[in-house]
Amino acid sequence: MQNKEKENVQNKRMMNYLLFNKYITIEIAVAMEKIEREFFVPSEFASSAYLDLPLPIGYGQTISAPSMVGIMLKELMVKKGMKVLEIGTGSGWQTALLAFLVGENGKVYSVERIQDLASKAEERIKNLGIKNVEIKIGDGTLGMKENAPFDRIIVSASAPEIPKPLIEQLANEGKMLIPIGSGYWQELILVEKDKNGKISTSPILPVMFVPLVGKFAYPENNRE
Repeated sequence: MQNKEKENVQNKRMMNYLLFNKYITIEIAVAMEKIEREFFVPSEFASSAYLDLPLPIGYGQTISAPSMVGIMLKELMVKKGMKVLEIGTGSGWQTALLAFLVGENGKVYSVERIQDLASKAEERIKNLGIKNVEIKIGDGTLGMKENAPFDRIIVSASAPEIPKPLIEQLANEGKMLIPIGSGYWQELILVEKDKNGKISTSPILPVMFVPLVGKFAYPENNRE
C-alpha cells in the first residue's frame, strides 16, 4: 500500500509538470491519472516511469516521453465518440489514453507490426478493463481500410512522406499527426482535411521518432 501511494505521488508530480508547461489539457491529465505509465513500461524501468524520458520497450522500440505523448494528444484534439486510428501500438500506453479520451461510445483501432509488443499491449489494456480498443498486426502504412474513415489518425513513427492510404482513410474534417523526415530529427506535422476533402499541413515542432516500416515508408531491411 505504501509503495502504491508513492507511485501515485510520482504520477501526480508528472501530471502537474505537464500541466504547468501546457503540454497537456485537464482532460489528458485525468486520463493519465487513471492510466498510469508505470503499468506500460518494462519492470526494470519502473523507477523511471514518471520521468519525462522515452524508455526502451524492446525490439528497438520506445515508449515516448510523457511530454511528447501529451503534446500529440493535445494537438489531435480527441473528443468523446470519435473513431481513432493509431499507427504503432508499442507499449499500449498511448492506446489506452486514447481509449479513455474517446469514451465508451468511441473506438480506437491500433496497428502494430511486432507481434510480441501487440500481445503485451493487448494484455495490459484488457487488464485495465478497457474494451473499446482493437489491435491489429500488420503494416501501419496501409492503415486499416476496413474500418475507415477515421476522425483522427496518430502515427508514432517517422516516415519520409505521408503514406497515401492514411490520407485516404482520414475523414473529412479529420486531423492526423505524423512525424515526417528521414534524418535523426523529424518534423511533427498536423494534417487536416476540410469538409470538402482538401488537405492542409502545418509543422508543429521538431521530434525524434523511430522509423515507420512498411510499403509506404521504409522497408524492413533499409531503415535510416
